[in-house]
Amino acid sequence: MKKNYKISSEIKQEILGKIKSQALTVRQAVDQYGVSDNTIYGWLSKGAKGAPTWAEVTRLKRERDQLLQLVGELTVKLSTAQKKS
Repeated sequence: MKKNYKISSEIKQEILGKIKSQALTVRQAVDQYGVSDNTIYGWLSKGAKGAPTWAEVTRLKRERDQLLQLVGELTVKLSTAQKKS
């Protein structure tokens, strides 16, 4: 049987802050703090309501651009490899 422990709001904010800043993955937080992944995902989903911040939008756009560049490079390499065959 699982025991239910009350997590202080300070620890909860610390965990969420580290996850959102990408300094910590959910898996690492589970291992480091001993909180279940379902609990952490629940916290994240409750905070996910509303519009994203400009920082999040900027980060996502940067990631999208990097992925598009990577896909383009891989497409060129694949095309070049196929022409050599």
